[in-house]
Amino acid sequence: MNIYVGNLSPETTEEDLRQAFEAFGQVISVKLLKDRVTGQSNRVGFVGMEDSEKAQIAISTLNGKNLQGHAIKVEEGKRKIDPRRAPDPSNSFGSGRDDRDRRDRYDRGGRDGRDGRDSRDSRGGRGGRRY
Repeated sequence: MNIYVGNLSPETTEEDLRQAFEAFGQVISVKLLKDRVTGQSNRVGFVGMEDSEKAQIAISTLNGKNLQGHAIKVEEGKRKIDPRRAPDPSNSFGSGRDDRDRRDRYDRGGRDGRDGRDSRDSRGGRGGRRY
C-alpha cells in the first residue's frame, strides 16, 4: 500500500520515515520528494508497505503525530497518474487539447485549414494570382 506523508520537517530523511513506519510492519519503499532545482525537500514523502492492514494501522496511529517537531499528515496515497496517458476530459472544464487534436472529415491536416502547401497558389507558381 502506498502511504502519503505530508508536513514533514525539511531535515527529515528517508531513514527517519523508514524507522517511524517499520514499527508497524515491513516497509518496502520510502521516497522523499525534492525540488528539482534546489534539491531541498518539498516536505512530502511516500512510504510503501506490503501489508495493507498494518499500513492502515500506521496511518491511523501516525496521522497528526509529532515527527521532528512537525505534526505530520498521514493518509492513503492516491493512485499514480501516468503522464503518458491522456487526461480525462470529464474531469476538467472544457475539453482541454482534445478539441484541437481532433480531426473531422473536412480537415486535411494542415494548419488554419490549409492542406499542407505553402502560400503559393494551387498551380505551384511563384506569384499570386494571374490577371
